[in-house]
Amino acid sequence: MGHQETHLYREIHAQPTVLANVLRVEAPRVARIARYVRKRAPCYVVIAARGSSDNAALYAKYLFGTTVGWTVALATPSLFTLYRRPPRLADALVIGISQSGQSTDIVSVVREARQQGAFTLGVTNDPRSPLAEAAEEVICLHAGEERSIAATKTYTAQLMVMALLAVHLAEASSMVEALHRVPDAVQACLQQGNHLRQVAERYRYMHTCVVIGRGFNYATAYELALKLKELTYVVAEPYSSADFQHGPIAVVADGFPVFLLAPQGTVHPEIHALGERLHARGAELVIFSDVEASLALARVPVRLPVSLPEWLSPFTTIVLGQLFTYYLTLAKDYDPDHPRGLTKVTQTL
Repeated sequence: MGHQETHLYREIHAQPTVLANVLRVEAPRVARIARYVRKRAPCYVVIAARGSSDNAALYAKYLFGTTVGWTVALATPSLFTLYRRPPRLADALVIGISQSGQSTDIVSVVREARQQGAFTLGVTNDPRSPLAEAAEEVICLHAGEERSIAATKTYTAQLMVMALLAVHLAEASSMVEALHRVPDAVQACLQQGNHLRQVAERYRYMHTCVVIGRGFNYATAYELALKLKELTYVVAEPYSSADFQHGPIAVVADGFPVFLLAPQGTVHPEIHALGERLHARGAELVIFSDVEASLALARVPVRLPVSLPEWLSPFTTIVLGQLFTYYLTLAKDYDPDHPRGLTKVTQTL
């Protein structure tokens, strides 16, 4: 099988179309839901998710905070399922995010929240799933069947849904317009495939690394680390740049691989300063950025071909990360569609 015949390759490259579909089909529904939510005026937001969906929730935590000013908590599903002591949620907007919509613990959070009188929203790729049935309203990802076990197009579709919801809640028309730049920006990233295929070869024997981001790209750090773990079996640890300096930086010695997510924006100066510190320690820096000074620090620079506003940079940054991970999986001679020990739908309680 040629690499372009793998499900994962096709799904990575389907993302511009999927994102455009979400924008076109779901924007009116999201606008209506946002108007209703504003009238209800929830005190805070609780999001229940697992895996890549949890990383989309982490993105939403920063996005809702900066656009609407709401506190966002990530749910603790075991309180609902194992301890059977669900917290009070009546004053919250409760969102369940699940690609399959079948995770028992996520459905349990949404069902309990709805029984308590909270407004509940399901975000899923299957509008007939248990999550969709449990939630008061549903937003579909329109990603089509995702046959590769590693989530790619459903992850960025989830980011798009969270972004749409936040900007409509904030009634920020200029931000709504900015979202329409994303599909073309992702398409530009996909043109970097040959370059990323070449640089991935260098890391064929990498066994451990750290992935560092902050702000909106804290979620990207977690998602890229997850992709590296599940596809290449590299022990990839994600950190915020601030947390990394509170102890974990001690692991960095000469040649230690560090993936640094450094798009332009509010957090860039702090990330760049950490890059300089790591460069001085001899770290093997792979830097994702659209800032020349940061790219110059890298052993392997990965240029963001389009400069989006910082709140949208997680779309382009993770797509480049997906491509890098995909080609590293091939370089290590692993099957990108069937990581060992994993299934597409993971049931947890």
